[in-house]
Amino acid sequence: MNHAQLTALGRALRLLGEHGEALTADTPDARLYEVKADLRRALDLLDESVTAGAPSTRCPEHPHGPVDESAPDLCLLCETRRRAARRSEFQGRPGPAGPAATAPSRYGVRADRPQPQQRWLPEAWNGREWELCGTPRRDRHEAEAYLAAQRRGSRPAMAYRLVHEFTDYEVLRIWGTPVHVDIEPLGNL
Repeated sequence: MNHAQLTALGRALRLLGEHGEALTADTPDARLYEVKADLRRALDLLDESVTAGAPSTRCPEHPHGPVDESAPDLCLLCETRRRAARRSEFQGRPGPAGPAATAPSRYGVRADRPQPQQRWLPEAWNGREWELCGTPRRDRHEAEAYLAAQRRGSRPAMAYRLVHEFTDYEVLRIWGTPVHVDIEPLGNL
């Protein structure tokens, strides 16, 4: 609805309100025909301003969604979610409460994983510090094979190392010698 339609519709509805306040038991028929014409004008303005179809459900989240006649708000999507929650409660699993009720976390919760997951981090020496040079791996042999491929590649780093991460970090093996490289030309003279 644009601004011109909004103001015209507001004006027509205010005029109808004035007609409603002025109605009495002895209002003449000519006045009632005038009210009828103003009512038709307001309905025509309303028809012009409404562009979308009527909502198929009473759900504010999915007004044009699929319909489920047995749902209180007629929304199949919301009713499916409610049924899944009831089913999980029936099977002995308590349903989530609060903000977590919308969807389970993709990564789990802290209680599910009290210890950090064991993984191997391939790192390369960039001349000043160690930086992660690939995706952390779950398998040590896979991480070592990845670093071997990096060393044979077209642009190998000065040094590589494999770091084991579990509850703490432990350097397992270093390939090459990391040398600190000054980034200033001529040694910062």
